[in-house]
Amino acid sequence: MRRRTLFNAAIFGVAGLGVAAVAGLSSAQTTEPEVAAGDERVERKESPARGRTVDFYTAVPAGHGDGKGLPVCLVMHGASARPKDFRSLGFGRALTRATHKGSPPFVLAGADGGRRGWEPHDGDDPQRMVYEDIPNWCAERGFDISRLAVWGWSMGGAGGLRLAQTFRGFVKTVAAFSPAVSKGDDVFERVDRLRAQPVGLWCGLDDPLLDDVQALQMALPLPPIAGGYTAGGHDMDYWKSVVPQAFQFVGGMLTRPKPNPTPSATMG
Repeated sequence: MRRRTLFNAAIFGVAGLGVAAVAGLSSAQTTEPEVAAGDERVERKESPARGRTVDFYTAVPAGHGDGKGLPVCLVMHGASARPKDFRSLGFGRALTRATHKGSPPFVLAGADGGRRGWEPHDGDDPQRMVYEDIPNWCAERGFDISRLAVWGWSMGGAGGLRLAQTFRGFVKTVAAFSPAVSKGDDVFERVDRLRAQPVGLWCGLDDPLLDDVQALQMALPLPPIAGGYTAGGHDMDYWKSVVPQAFQFVGGMLTRPKPNPTPSATMG
């Protein structure tokens, strides 16, 4: 029960990674950062993996030019938002705010994965797009694709976990908000493939997926090294409220070699 007690304390941190442990953060704290976004774009790209043209979003924190040399956090969206929505959701401004608060800088990069849960269907493979196409597009921009993380919410949170399970060692960390998992699905069946994968896990206390997310937390080979359960539902208000924690976590993880997570790394 130690793992559940720690997670129910609300916030995890990672020693030495510059992750803020801010107790009491809730869905009420959803004000968009009052800072400028940096270089933020939505481009149209041909995705061989998906067999179609997709929207490709990138954001560089203000003060870091075009982002050349910066590591990348891959963004896997849920069903309620697409890359064309990310600017209005304030992701670019949140990224700048994170750097102002001490996060090492990184780039956000995400493309439209459709609405089928980031899984292959009839020759359309959005997971492979994240694994192959997006890194290629990022390399064209001069981003450092040797340092990758993945962040997703709802079906994108589950998609990020599946990505790490399928392509082990591809990302340095997974930050999953309210992942759309259910006991007995393939994420649970392959959970041992996350044994060496640092994971941050967040979920709202009023989220209908809470029980399944808690079950996933308990099933992970080692405890999540960031995240927590705080007030909020399965909605963008909640997810935006925990973005600052996740960006601090991701920024710290992308600046160092991937650690071997241990129970002692968890606060408490």
